[in-house]
Amino acid sequence: MSPYLAAEDLSMFGHDPWWLVVIKAVFCFAFLMVTVLFSIVWERKVVAWMQLRIGPNRHGPWGMLQSLADGIKLMLKEDVVVKRADKVVYVLAPIVAAIPAFMAIAVIPFGPAGNEISIFGQRTTMQLTDLPIAMLYILAVASVGIYGIVLAGWSSGSTYPLLGGLRSCAQMISYEIAMGAAFASVFLYSGSMSTSAIVEAQADRWYVILLPVSFIIYIVTMVGETNRAPFDMPESEGDLVGGFNTEYSSIKFAMFMLAEYVNMVTVSAVSVTLFLGGWRAPWPVSTFWEGANHGWWPMLWFTVKVQLLLFFFIWLRGTLPRVRYDQLMKLGWKVLIPVSVVWLMLVATVRTLRNENYDFADIALYVGGGVIALLLLSFVADFLRDRGKEREAPAEPAAFDPMAGGFPVPPMPGQELPPVPRRRSRRERELIVSGGPDTHSDGSLDGKEASDG
Repeated sequence: MSPYLAAEDLSMFGHDPWWLVVIKAVFCFAFLMVTVLFSIVWERKVVAWMQLRIGPNRHGPWGMLQSLADGIKLMLKEDVVVKRADKVVYVLAPIVAAIPAFMAIAVIPFGPAGNEISIFGQRTTMQLTDLPIAMLYILAVASVGIYGIVLAGWSSGSTYPLLGGLRSCAQMISYEIAMGAAFASVFLYSGSMSTSAIVEAQADRWYVILLPVSFIIYIVTMVGETNRAPFDMPESEGDLVGGFNTEYSSIKFAMFMLAEYVNMVTVSAVSVTLFLGGWRAPWPVSTFWEGANHGWWPMLWFTVKVQLLLFFFIWLRGTLPRVRYDQLMKLGWKVLIPVSVVWLMLVATVRTLRNENYDFADIALYVGGGVIALLLLSFVADFLRDRGKEREAPAEPAAFDPMAGGFPVPPMPGQELPPVPRRRSRRERELIVSGGPDTHSDGSLDGKEASDG
């Protein structure tokens, strides 16, 4: 095996007694729930701070129990079932959306696999379990959660929820391709799909430094996967009233909100595991403190990194406006997917040359020469295309009719609305009615007076 590939040793997993497995599973569930409760209050506080407001300050000290009060309120509200809904699918959809959101945390390492901790005298790892294909398991679980949103929109028996469900499906397909390509770059460098092995491979340098393009691509795709602003098109209240959850209330509505925030925590944990060193202490701390990555301390570093990424979610929501749906699809298909595929080919080339023991200077020469050749070919292709367009006679653009379909529609990019007829000002209308000096400014009035004369 190449020295650059991580040694995959999963022998420490799968030997815990059943009661310890239950304790660790309950801890993972509690970690997600507590993080969600804190994130909701934190989001409202941060957005209020950005908008110069106070934010929640009634329930508990500094309003910290606001999310708990919201959950109790939703559970006590009337649970309405739409008359035209498919009852079975309508009730199961929130469950399908919520359960997969909790499952991905099972393979996320909270601490080093070799550093076992003691729980009631039993030595165990700070991870529920691990798999040789743990990252494929996370991708599969994340994909299943989208079915809950799609089925919720379809089973509601209403137009706007159906449109929201279809948007969610298209969004998931568009952004998971780029996400998978970003994952593949990490697999090439670590030599494993096991989450614990990927973190171990970042002992010397985090992958956010080695694979910055993959990190940026994943950050964008994880916002799209969680349907968060500015990519919250499936529940866009501006044009879909509330999207896929328009017809839901009470505890079923709360489960959709819970699934959204749990997914935020999950994708943040995955980002920390793949690119930010996982449970490892940041660089200044790990250099002068040898015990920073031992005992219970790794859980602290992991939690701090997850909270920083959750703040990034909140920051985006309070800063950027919602994009249009065509812009969302264009970003996914025309930008993220081509960039991720080209970057994956570049990473695969570098890894192959390193495995063949090429020097860094030779690798930089080969890769740089290939990039320059592609840029030159692209420049020549663009130049020839522009010359061809100049030779063609410019065609008159077709006039845009907003009422062509029987109801008003907004113009697409590149189209312009026809000029609006000029309306008379209030003074002009008063002068015409009173027979003032501007009465003869209209040719139709002149013709009428001439006929009367």
